[in-house]
Amino acid sequence: MNKTVFFIIGFVFIMICACNPDRIRPNGRLTIPDFNFPETIVFEQNLSAYNIFEGNAADLIPASDFHLVELSSILFTDYSHKQRLIKVPAGTKMTKQNDGTIDYPDGTIMTKTFFYQNDERDSSLGKRIIETRLEIKENGIWNIATYLWNQSQTEATLSLDGLDTQVNWVNAAGIPRSTLYHVPSQNECMTCHQSDSEISPIGPSLRNLNRLVERNGTNLNQLTHLQSIGILDDFDITQASRIVNYNDPTASLSDRGRAYMDMNCAHCHNPDGWDYATERQFDFRYETSLAQSGILFEEDKISNALLDGEMPFIGTTLLDEEGVSLVIEYLDSL
Repeated sequence: MNKTVFFIIGFVFIMICACNPDRIRPNGRLTIPDFNFPETIVFEQNLSAYNIFEGNAADLIPASDFHLVELSSILFTDYSHKQRLIKVPAGTKMTKQNDGTIDYPDGTIMTKTFFYQNDERDSSLGKRIIETRLEIKENGIWNIATYLWNQSQTEATLSLDGLDTQVNWVNAAGIPRSTLYHVPSQNECMTCHQSDSEISPIGPSLRNLNRLVERNGTNLNQLTHLQSIGILDDFDITQASRIVNYNDPTASLSDRGRAYMDMNCAHCHNPDGWDYATERQFDFRYETSLAQSGILFEEDKISNALLDGEMPFIGTTLLDEEGVSLVIEYLDSL
């Protein structure tokens, strides 16, 4: 689908289903309620207190006890780059559960740092780090918070209220881009990170970690690597499920389309997600069969919601033209 079609259809504000007008913000999106989920820690005021990075913080070099993880398919966030790290307390491991999920021990810290290369054609021209989000598990409960990096890129400070900040960069095609990047509030984070009315991680699922990575100059399975460094329990990784990279043109259109919807829509659209989203009776999780997903016969509504920027619901101010085009191509093939 070309840009002209996106421009024309983008003016058509058709929502997936009718909404209560009292819950609509001026921009047409729903007002998010106050979730008030329980918290079991008090977050530090400065990100440096967690000793996540060594040396110059802006270089984003992980400390020895923070381990880089990569996902097969990612959440789109206005074309930003992301670094993901996991730390588990010494002597503990992440554990594979019978249902294929991962149980993380108390004291686990997950970080996700969002940044833009000033010019994606030349990384030596530097980058701007916008925010680092933390998820910390304590007493069986996940806690979430966001830290905003200062202009000098030396420190990030706790911010629970969110804000908008102008970002400018040049993309890989040499085209200048800009956006009013939205840093979500703590409550907005809870909207997507809830499962059965509790906070939970979204991206680092077992199937999304089950991929090839390069470590110390060697290509190997990431689950194997995590086992080898002692932070993931031993199990037969050949029996673990996996999800495709939706940007991989060699994968099937069906797998790519469902992978995109899993990572960008399914955190709300699943039976245990945000209650307002579950009312729409979609289940966009990758492992859900097409017949049970609610996709069939609703293709036009889903396409319009994507074009309207309604999915992903939070964290985007720009339309993911490539991703939306992929999903619409998949929906049109059904």
